[in-house]
Amino acid sequence: MKAATQDTYGSPDTLRIVEVAAPEPGEREILVQIHASDVTQGDRRLRSGDFPGISWLPGRLMMGFFGPKHRPGTMFAGRVVAVGRGVTRFSVGDDVFGSVDHGAHAELVAMAEDGSVAAMPDGLSYREAAAIPYGAGTAIVFLRDLAKLQAGEHVLILGATGGVGRYAVQLAKALGAEVTAVCSAPNHALARSLGADHVIDYQREDYRASGRRYDVVFDTIGASRFERRVLTETGRYLSLIVTARLLVQMLITSRGRGRKAIAGVAFGSQALTEDVRELAQRGALRPVLDRTFPFAQLAEAHRHVETGRPAGSVIVELVPHAPTLVRASA
Repeated sequence: MKAATQDTYGSPDTLRIVEVAAPEPGEREILVQIHASDVTQGDRRLRSGDFPGISWLPGRLMMGFFGPKHRPGTMFAGRVVAVGRGVTRFSVGDDVFGSVDHGAHAELVAMAEDGSVAAMPDGLSYREAAAIPYGAGTAIVFLRDLAKLQAGEHVLILGATGGVGRYAVQLAKALGAEVTAVCSAPNHALARSLGADHVIDYQREDYRASGRRYDVVFDTIGASRFERRVLTETGRYLSLIVTARLLVQMLITSRGRGRKAIAGVAFGSQALTEDVRELAQRGALRPVLDRTFPFAQLAEAHRHVETGRPAGSVIVELVPHAPTLVRASA
């Protein structure tokens, strides 16, 4: 089968597509033919060795100090083409989506049936389904599980039209919150279409200067810091980027019932993927696509994620299908 690989951290040009042996499913594993795979900011970081904040050393130790230990790609949608003899959750021919730790930029992937995989939501194409797990799963972990966002609360989302932000806006609305989206002016229409009640152009307005306070501030891009003046008395500040400063603030604010600084890691799981599926199934979450590249142009897809400022998910397609209808707003 064809699969992406790289020997060293670096630019998109370090990626190569090579022929490797096809995997075989174990007793409780499924073999998925991947039709589409999302190229996420997480994939970009793993490819370039860009582990932010204090995660640099742990990231290198886990993923490879001088170069990646594993083949790239984490998100996928495809069809089950073989199952181990102990598998009961899926059958050959099932359309599935989900995530793996590595190896999703390939024609086939073998994974545990109780891994981060679920049946594809009805009505979504492979491209759209592949675009959901990364951002939606992260938004669920941070807003629902860590911040415990409640109906009626006011949440501010920085990077609201990015890979996580797009789903954070939608999830916050699904949870009954009032949403203020911070993004560039060209993306205001997209933010509103996702459910934002208010939008702020970060290039023209500083949300901290308005005097407004928020129950939750969710920084998806590492553009802010924990500040009490923008939070209500029980406000929670969340960031995807873990710094030494934030860890100290987490320790200091962990006691009592006042304002909290919070960070964490969103790991994929069967339960989380099923939650994503349920929300997408009922229309609470919808993917937004920017561009689709053929698998042979994986390096170009990574380059577009890195420099093209995409206003939606960037997909590599391994099995060609008809164009999808969901597009990013201009």
